[in-house]
Amino acid sequence: MRRHRIPVAALAALVALASASALGAQEAAKVGLVNSQDILEKSAEGMRALARLQDAEKKYQAAVARLDAEAKQLQDRLSAQRLTLTPAAAVQIQSELQKKLTERRRTAEDAARSMRELQVSLLSKIQEELVAVIEEIRKERGLDVVLDETKSGAVFYLKALDLSAEVIRRYDAAKAAPPAKK
Repeated sequence: MRRHRIPVAALAALVALASASALGAQEAAKVGLVNSQDILEKSAEGMRALARLQDAEKKYQAAVARLDAEAKQLQDRLSAQRLTLTPAAAVQIQSELQKKLTERRRTAEDAARSMRELQVSLLSKIQEELVAVIEEIRKERGLDVVLDETKSGAVFYLKALDLSAEVIRRYDAAKAAPPAKK
């Protein structure tokens, strides 16, 4: 017997639809849809966050590439001069090579950790801000549920349900507006 898995967002939509039909058969649930990936890639703030992530990734990749080049240089030196090096000099170069490889590994680990932290920091801030914009639109339109297309597994939907362009427009406008004075 095969079990079918239903994504959490789709399950939530089904529950909302069932609840709405329980309230009144003539009143169907009002559903909206957003595409969080599209919003991230097309909103001004999302593009800035993605650019920051790309810049950080390039910086970390350059640091790792520099260490790779230095390790290769030591390896080449060791290989080319193996017959002419004294045993002590060969051990010294081998030791430097091991240190360089350890430094490279640590740098790559630190870079991966820093990238994860930066990604979480930037994207969770944007997500928090977007939820407020989506909630405002949901209330204005009287929607019962708003699903994220990228997480819901939606195969087909009416384009009229997609709120992404409006979310982007409002989010960009809110970020461009000067902060309110308190």
